[in-house]
Amino acid sequence: MHKTRLTLALAGLIGCSVAAQAHAGEVEVLHWWTSGGEAKSAAVLADMLKARGHGWKDFAVAGGGGESAMTVLKTRAVAGTPPAAAQIKGLDIQEWAKLGFLTELDSVAAEENWDTTLPGVVTQVMKYNGHYVAVPVNVHRVNWLWINPKAFEKAGAQIPKNWTEFVAAAEKLQAAGIVPLAHGGQPWQDATVFEAIALEVLGVEDYRKAFVQHDAATLKGAKMVEALERFAEVRRFIDKDSAGRDWNLATGMLLRGEAGMQIMGDWAKGEISAAGLTPGKDILCVATPGTEGSFTFNIDSFAFFKLKNDTDKAAQQALASTILTPEFQEVFNLNKGSIPVRLDSDMSKFDSCAQDSMATFKSANEKGTLIPSWSHGLATTSQVQGALYDVLTKFFNDKKADAVATADLMARAVQSAQ
Repeated sequence: MHKTRLTLALAGLIGCSVAAQAHAGEVEVLHWWTSGGEAKSAAVLADMLKARGHGWKDFAVAGGGGESAMTVLKTRAVAGTPPAAAQIKGLDIQEWAKLGFLTELDSVAAEENWDTTLPGVVTQVMKYNGHYVAVPVNVHRVNWLWINPKAFEKAGAQIPKNWTEFVAAAEKLQAAGIVPLAHGGQPWQDATVFEAIALEVLGVEDYRKAFVQHDAATLKGAKMVEALERFAEVRRFIDKDSAGRDWNLATGMLLRGEAGMQIMGDWAKGEISAAGLTPGKDILCVATPGTEGSFTFNIDSFAFFKLKNDTDKAAQQALASTILTPEFQEVFNLNKGSIPVRLDSDMSKFDSCAQDSMATFKSANEKGTLIPSWSHGLATTSQVQGALYDVLTKFFNDKKADAVATADLMARAVQSAQ
């Protein structure tokens, strides 16, 4: 665990609801932003908090999925010494609030009009019993299909807009000696691909029934069986060495033209940019087949824990305010590859994929097609997510697995995990 402490000078708290506080406090922040762009963003947030007169005590725990961080958090919380804020996602926020660990942020939210600047589907995740207990940092779009246009040109393939066209493009790529789909055989990557397929087959309404409401009939229904059958077909479009491969290595295959496509969230843009390529030009971004107009979202967020020290409480409120400033939203999301969570954000500095993402984010919010990603922990609890991971990965790696039996197993696994 890497810890650094920044001793920050006292300054006025300008433009936030805690401006009247006279003494500096300090917030200890648990997160897993340890990669290059993420670490830079954490440093920016610390500096912005410094400008408001408060200290930042870094509590970074490496591990992109946050499992290690959550283990540490549980230990600290049980001991009665939780950090001021911790990176927590989705319904796990509700679980922590239900246990009585989280504090309310309603005064900041009211003064800064969070209910207006944030989409309702996002605020629902950040609230418990109608009270804000967490703050969203960004929005990732998960249902992206990344395409290497040179590979497609070589194969004579067309950009797919539905499953039939996806199979046709994949077969042309394969015939040209190109791996159709760059993939890493890890549970969360398997789930990301299946989620995209399931969204096309189920549609928005049944997706919500299955993965948000956990309706057993939908989970084991005919549409889910069809989604699983399509998922099984993906096996023939990935390479034999995919097992255990990290997602960024799969992205590397796409960038080098060894693979033609990848289903991955917009964090893939970090790899694209690092390779000196331009998202939206050198590597194309389109909605996963059959999901155009829908937006499966993943949100990084901080939940805020109850504190005893009043000056640290003031620092905590200042941190909540800082996270949602337009300035931090822009800097963080330019580094992270995601888009700002504020609906009024200026997107002029962002690449074309991010601009398309924001346009779809807004339209999906209006049309009701903005939906939480279960594969990335927004639609359900970590327990249900883990149960689905287990079922789907076992199915994907077993060529003899039966789709009907697996759909039934999914329904039972979700029920037992709730």
